[in-house]
Amino acid sequence: MTIRSTAFKDYGEIPRDHSRAAGDVSPQLQWSGVPEDTAELALVCDDPDAPSGTFIHWLVAGIPPETTGLDVGADLKQYAVGRNDFGEQGYGGPHPPPGSRHRYFFRVYALSAQTRLADGFDFEELNRQLDANTLAAGTLVGTYAR
Repeated sequence: MTIRSTAFKDYGEIPRDHSRAAGDVSPQLQWSGVPEDTAELALVCDDPDAPSGTFIHWLVAGIPPETTGLDVGADLKQYAVGRNDFGEQGYGGPHPPPGSRHRYFFRVYALSAQTRLADGFDFEELNRQLDANTLAAGTLVGTYAR
């Protein structure tokens, strides 16, 4: 699968508009190459460079397989939205420690079965589903410095 954004290129700088400091507005994302037998899509954004270990910024599940992307600041009411490591439900933008640059991995997963997750789920709940049901995945990496 391929995932891309009009906001930044792979390994490019994520615009400040999509940072925590600017109000946590999620970037536009689009994907292609979803396998035919996909039951559901899921999205994860994480920061593996966080000082305390991988930090979860965004979790979305229950995305229909015919969906080809999300708009800027997407309304996700029709999907299951998980809790990020800021302790909030929804997108939490980049916010590395001052003086550092981090990488942010946006991953879309094609799953062979529906997750049936409810709003407020955590990464561990989704990860169990990813381990058991991933057919394909795509990754887009952005960077952000403060």
